[in-house]
Amino acid sequence: MTTKLGKVTGIVTLVFGILFVATGATAWFMVTSQLKEENITVSSDASFAAGNQVSGPISAFAQAEVIKKHALAISDGETYATLGTLASEAEEAGDQEAADAYSAQRNTLMNASFLRSSLFTSVLAYGVALFAIGVGVWMLLMGSTIMAEGRRNNGARV
Repeated sequence: MTTKLGKVTGIVTLVFGILFVATGATAWFMVTSQLKEENITVSSDASFAAGNQVSGPISAFAQAEVIKKHALAISDGETYATLGTLASEAEEAGDQEAADAYSAQRNTLMNASFLRSSLFTSVLAYGVALFAIGVGVWMLLMGSTIMAEGRRNNGARV
């Protein structure tokens, strides 16, 4: 690699490193801002982060888990899919009251699932943001190393 190519590669790597860090940090802070605006507090019966405002990946995950716990308690451990089967079976058996009860529980579980999915999306966004920041830092280190090697070689062809 010529010194000129090394210098260009080092500069390009540094620029992309800065962009990755900036993009990851921006995504992290945007997700945090959006979560804070929702003003969600982790339920007091959560296994961790209880009472904290949902404003990061750990508190978002904690609240998603407690929503699951509450939903399963409401449905006596049945899932959205099994409640649909139970509602159909009750309707076929002529027990409309049971079918309606299962359908109502199913709607509650559907809402819980939507809330959990939203919280897990934020957890995923935090992971992607952290990954981008990590790649950016690595690119900054690599770009700096390439530039330093180019200066060290002081114009010599490598």
